[in-house]
Amino acid sequence: MNFEFSEEQQMLADMVDRFVADRYAFETRQKIMAGDGGWSRENWSALAELGLLGLPFAEEDGGFGGGGVETMIIMTALGRGLVIEPYLSTVVMAGAALRNAASQEQRAARIPAIIAGSHIMSLAHQEPAMPRHSFDVATTARRAGEGWRLDGCKISVPHGAGADELIVSAQTEAGMALFLVPTKLSGVDVVRATGYDGTPLATMTLADVALPGDALLGEPGQGEAILARVFEETNAALVAEAVGAMRETFDLTTEYLKTRTQFDVPIGSFQALRHRAVDMLIELELSHSMAILAALSLDLPGDQRRKNISAAKVQVGRSGRMIGQEAVQMHGAIGITSEYKVGHAFKRLTAIDALLGDADHHIDLIADADGLAA
Repeated sequence: MNFEFSEEQQMLADMVDRFVADRYAFETRQKIMAGDGGWSRENWSALAELGLLGLPFAEEDGGFGGGGVETMIIMTALGRGLVIEPYLSTVVMAGAALRNAASQEQRAARIPAIIAGSHIMSLAHQEPAMPRHSFDVATTARRAGEGWRLDGCKISVPHGAGADELIVSAQTEAGMALFLVPTKLSGVDVVRATGYDGTPLATMTLADVALPGDALLGEPGQGEAILARVFEETNAALVAEAVGAMRETFDLTTEYLKTRTQFDVPIGSFQALRHRAVDMLIELELSHSMAILAALSLDLPGDQRRKNISAAKVQVGRSGRMIGQEAVQMHGAIGITSEYKVGHAFKRLTAIDALLGDADHHIDLIADADGLAA
């Protein structure tokens, strides 16, 4: 099978690589993280100008009709730069929910604005004491005339404090449902936080929030099925992002081995460290292969799609930990300082493993589905 990019895909890869190289030097990222909001609206506008925000959306919605491979290309490059703009939360997570469940009117009111960079969205699903991969929610939505009333609390909402609108999961009489909730509505309280990997997060409290009837995304009771698909697409994107972060970590480590000297020779000449670097490369290439599998699997039937994406998430979870640990150890104390990129990459890899189910969780999913055999 030919895994080489098409000419258009290679042009896309070159374009996003240039964006990261030009705009995401590590020192620049540090300044962005310390600024208001924890991310750069200037960079977000640049992503919009390049057309990258419209890539996965259908042409009839104003997008470019890209698929899993195109998202993999973008997320791998963003992973190398440890880019913290809300691409994952807005384009991947919220975008998947809109593409899979929104009405034509709901898409028309949001997708063109997302593509233009003027509308930030995120998924607000995780709740206190709930696992990150759980579909259970305590937030409630009750009928109120033609509309709805929402009450509950959401935590770790990615880019929630900078979002214009959130997709909120809530329990209805018919089962879980998803709702479009503008962050400026009365009764919505959003408190900014920052994850240990530098990602802007938020805690959101909903106190008797009034929503119109057309705020419902899909139908009552369809929320879990919609979220399951969103989780699959997000995990495939996270796998690609992890590969980018791992490749950057590996490159930084091998360069350090070439330049750091001990006993008047580069430490990369020591056989034991060479062997450890080779082990890192093997894990990286295994993860790269699984990222391709996850991207291609998005078009497969449900059971095989879920198994393949879970298998990819397992691989990058284990490989990311191994590569991160080896990189920190071989760098010594500098590897865990905030002034050096390796430690930040390791934190992001740890966060990716935990998001939407860690390696152990996805091993359990594969086992429950009777293994990987089609």
